Amino acid sequence: MAFDQGLIDWVEEAMAPLGTVTLRKMMGGATLYLDGTIFAIVDDDQLWFKADAESNDIWDAAGCVRFTMIFKDGRVDTMNYRRAPDDVYDDADALREWASLGVAAGLRAPAKKRAARKSR
Repeated sequence: MAFDQGLIDWVEEAMAPLGTVTLRKMMGGATLYLDGTIFAIVDDDQLWFKADAESNDIWDAAGCVRFTMIFKDGRVDTMNYRRAPDDVYDDADALREWASLGVAAGLRAPAKKRAARKSR
């Protein structure tokens, strides 16, 4: 995965009325957070919003496919992120509307537990 910095700049600008977008580079792509809540990933020039069981029907109705990764050994894995509809790339209101589903899914996700540190 790689990411388009121009796309990330666009997301930051469009989401500014809702909060601060930050990113974490991951496997060549980027994971996006709104005020600390994960809501999207960027792979190349495509934006993928976080989804979950509660929002899957909305994404399905809009025809937004799941994110799929193909590993070097041929294994295929999917993640519960959905491809953003085309209108989010040039309409800030549409981006905020769809991103809100990703933010809501991020807020509903269980917090990851940190690994216990070994004492010496």
